[in-house]
Amino acid sequence: MRLLFFVLLVIPAAVALAQTGNSFRISSAHTSFPDTGRANGHRYNNLVYPVKDHYDDSTVLIVVPPGFKAGKKVDIVCWFHGWYNHIDSVLSYFEIAQQFTASGRNAILIIPESAKDAPDSYGGKLEQKGRFNLLLEDVLAKLKKEKIVSKKATAGNIILAGHSGAYRVMAFILQHGGIEINEANLFDGMYGQVDKYINWLQADSSHRFINIYTNKGGGTDNVSAELAQRLNDKSIPVASLEEKDLAPAALRSNRVVFIHSLKEHNDVINRPDANFRLFLENSPHLQARHY
Repeated sequence: MRLLFFVLLVIPAAVALAQTGNSFRISSAHTSFPDTGRANGHRYNNLVYPVKDHYDDSTVLIVVPPGFKAGKKVDIVCWFHGWYNHIDSVLSYFEIAQQFTASGRNAILIIPESAKDAPDSYGGKLEQKGRFNLLLEDVLAKLKKEKIVSKKATAGNIILAGHSGAYRVMAFILQHGGIEINEANLFDGMYGQVDKYINWLQADSSHRFINIYTNKGGGTDNVSAELAQRLNDKSIPVASLEEKDLAPAALRSNRVVFIHSLKEHNDVINRPDANFRLFLENSPHLQARHY
């Protein structure tokens, strides 16, 4: 049964990638795992999630969309998955690569593996100072080897995006990833680490944050309300919207956008609305591809 499930999952993922341009899978020493913080696995609700199959995968998926034009700077979108997920479930269920490609942005998508099929928000090595920058160097090295970008190309604008438990690794990267992050898009994941998000927004007036949350996320609505109040108290305006009222103009004209959704926790990304695509299409930090 487990093998059948794996086949049913991987086939849609492979089909999804075939429709989104070139893709590569590399192994990087600078992804989340393996990491000493999970050397003995992880216990949650009296279940143990061992290192094998959960904390031993250092894969990074790289997606180069059709029509990508390389310049001296390479814009990068990095997606982090939440609990009980992995790279292929991100592709098949949440359609991350398809939404990214459909957005028409001239950028590269990367999806580093994190805690795989486990209930765990710990970001592993990516919580360490400067580690995310080293991961991007590995990605650029692969792109240079494949002659997709020039040998002198460097990282340009960077957007972090993620769902649910991804809030934690994103927060640590915003705090000390070793490279400037221009934008963060969080999908029903505002569970904590609020000071790191606030400090990042205060550090540069060009930093942009979109937070979509539900009443089904186990507390993301309450923490989002607290964060919005704290930002307003610090004279950082927050545009608070209902998802039904969301329009591209609101995304383009506001630096910080909080969106309340009536959907289920796993539906805010793409069911049925392609919100990840919408956010990318209206980001000032990404340029459109020109065929």
